[in-house]
Amino acid sequence: MHRRTACCLAALAALAGAAPSLAASGQQGRWHAIAPRRLALRHAATGATFSGTWHNGVVPDAGAMRELSAVLADSRTGAVRPFDPRAIEILWELGERERIREFAVLSGYRTPGTNALVEGAADSQHLRAAALDLLIPSARLAAFGAAALALGRGGVGVYPARGFVHIDSGPVRRWGEVSARRAPAEDRLSRIAEAWAATQR
Repeated sequence: MHRRTACCLAALAALAGAAPSLAASGQQGRWHAIAPRRLALRHAATGATFSGTWHNGVVPDAGAMRELSAVLADSRTGAVRPFDPRAIEILWELGERERIREFAVLSGYRTPGTNALVEGAADSQHLRAAALDLLIPSARLAAFGAAALALGRGGVGVYPARGFVHIDSGPVRRWGEVSARRAPAEDRLSRIAEAWAATQR
């Protein structure tokens, strides 16, 4: 029994010692997969920010998700709903691909009242705290929209004239100026920038 325990400990020590050599040789895919994931964002309407580790590489951090849910609260009422980790995962993945250090969020969770005020779709993913409207610099917007579409996860709406991209963790679909045919219900999001200003008065 003692011998078996000793063998196990030796094997673990060997694995621990191998980690640096794997990194040095460039064979670090498996180790990278469990690396902590960081994210930085600010809400354009409220000024609330989050910056830090939101995922330990295996599961989302519960405390960080509570913070993110507060930052992404309804900008008109301050109401908070637990945000969908899958939507945050999509956001993080896009940040990694496009090398964006901090996201500016135009809209996260929306209450039914706020959603109606901005003429959002009746079944909007914003109502489920599963959608984000992101302000993206015009020079990077096309590439960001293409990267979001390439993920093949959730909904993507691109609005170059208004400088924002919508992403969500709902069914895979596209609208706005990323396809010839627009989805009428979701196209109402194109007026969100103007409607947001009205909610602040």
